[in-house]
Amino acid sequence: MTDLLKTINSPKDLRLLSRDQLPDVAEELREFLLETVSQTGGHLSSNLGTVELAVALHYVLQTPYDRLVWDVGHQSYPHKILTGRRDRMGTLRQYGGISGFPRRDESEYDTFGTAHSSTSISAAIGMALGAKAQGEKRVAVAVIGDGAMTAGMAFEALNNGGIHKDLPLIVVLNDNDMSISPAVGALNRYFARLMSGRFYATTKKGLDSVLSLAPPLREFAKRLEEHAKGMVVPCTIFEEFGFNYIGPIDGHDLDSLVPTLENVRRLALNGEGPQFLHVVTKKGQGYKLAEADPILYHGPGKFDPTQGIAKAAATKKTFTQVFGDWLCDMAAVDKRLVGITPAMREGSGMVEFESRFPDRYFDVGIAEQHAVTFAGGMACEGMKPVVAIYSTFLQRGYDQLIHDIALQDLPVVFALDRSGLVGADGATHAGAYDIPYIRCIPNMLLMAPADEAECRDLLTTAFKQDHPAAVRYPRGAGVGAVVSKELKTLPLGKGEIRRNTQGLKKKKVAILAFGTLFYPALEVAEEFDATVANMRFIKPLDADLVCSLAKDHDLIVTLEEGAIGGGAGSACLEALALAGIQVPSLLLGLPDRFVDHGDHASLMKECGLDAAGIAQSIKIKLEQLD
Repeated sequence: MTDLLKTINSPKDLRLLSRDQLPDVAEELREFLLETVSQTGGHLSSNLGTVELAVALHYVLQTPYDRLVWDVGHQSYPHKILTGRRDRMGTLRQYGGISGFPRRDESEYDTFGTAHSSTSISAAIGMALGAKAQGEKRVAVAVIGDGAMTAGMAFEALNNGGIHKDLPLIVVLNDNDMSISPAVGALNRYFARLMSGRFYATTKKGLDSVLSLAPPLREFAKRLEEHAKGMVVPCTIFEEFGFNYIGPIDGHDLDSLVPTLENVRRLALNGEGPQFLHVVTKKGQGYKLAEADPILYHGPGKFDPTQGIAKAAATKKTFTQVFGDWLCDMAAVDKRLVGITPAMREGSGMVEFESRFPDRYFDVGIAEQHAVTFAGGMACEGMKPVVAIYSTFLQRGYDQLIHDIALQDLPVVFALDRSGLVGADGATHAGAYDIPYIRCIPNMLLMAPADEAECRDLLTTAFKQDHPAAVRYPRGAGVGAVVSKELKTLPLGKGEIRRNTQGLKKKKVAILAFGTLFYPALEVAEEFDATVANMRFIKPLDADLVCSLAKDHDLIVTLEEGAIGGGAGSACLEALALAGIQVPSLLLGLPDRFVDHGDHASLMKECGLDAAGIAQSIKIKLEQLD
């Protein structure tokens, strides 16, 4: 082994190496990746699977002149290491460190910011056509996983890209779900290289020209070619979209990857139209523990790579686990309940539900729009769908939420996991906007539990309604509240006062807390002798409680872990305006900017939403009132 990786500070350095040295680079890169991610936490299985692919792409492409877009981007760590960020990998996903996803403001090699799936082909088509319009001769490459290919947006892009016959576009399908069959061995490697080579392309073009004079012969030749391909490659619809399909090839075989990519790039640059390269990889490649359990090693925290991920000690239940338990318990008593997820079974806590109620579990793939409308269709037939979805991902099905669910007033429950800030995944995954985007929709109900116990009660409350309802809850655990096994409901649209002022201060303060910020509010209230209300419901808002507190206090403070603009605080001000009540107010929530990645506590402090920050804001406001 040599220290080749230390000599690579950009893809230009990589391209100075001989092809024979690339396997050593890949081996060092995989070892370095395992070592660094085990110290910082982050996505592991997917990145171990793209090591050779990243090496081959940067070796063949003239990046950053050639544009390279990584779909989702959680598999772009090898790309980051090869593009000058090797020495910063120790800061991955940490406060002030580099992102776990591609970001345009982080590197010129990150040509498009990604983190939500299925955007790469659309972006790459735009880049390819943009380059053509400016007379630039370069290719745009989209690397997309088989999971991301399930989303409608990917097929919309394919449908559009295929009509441009001389588009300098390459789509690389990183297929890490299927096994590498014997057909993907030496014969298939040769066939893939043959199909992507000059001889094949030139001969095919020439024959098309000649056979166009004899349409029956041309049709016969076309069928013969498709039959020949079908002997060694899977049937594909991609050529029907107008792409030249090549593969599948072994994504860990650099002797296959590099020459095939060279041929494919040449075809794209020579006006042969958009190219589709099917590459088969293995999640966790090179690390046996991750190969055996790629889901466990998908996004681990810190761990010892020699020992693997240790079984976690019993800790407080997370909100996700509370939801999973509730879903099973409610399904046991109501046969109408069906659970729906857009490819987030583990993340949304539905593993046990799938095991116990397989006939009522539906994973629709990465297809949030379909998930929402699909739920609406089931509701039309008398079922009670529960859609388990991250707050940030429901944004992708917003039109369907309005037109297919709310407009028809269908009783669908949306369990909004990861509401508020999410920490290491950063702005792309933060659930910052669900309060404003849901509360403006007629017929929608929106609830925010203060703790784990209330989360279960509000999920039950939402399920019992005959209207669409959403319950938003954060990532991780709360205060450790004891969760009852009972399935009880709470009075719809009613908050509760949990602390009353003793009248010891000159100015009386009322804090209206929405969600888990209720507990910091209780802490702050001791300093100001404030009244604290656990509001529970954002819509319908407890307007009577808001108005009552406004009449009896000198300052109203609202707290929410969501965007201030159009948020729960705004709802309170609207209620007061409607009642003709004027009172000084302070709205605290997430600022009008994208909050970067880091640990949750640091981010809350930065936003002034920790106890100290809340107290400081109240103190300043009270000084202004004096």
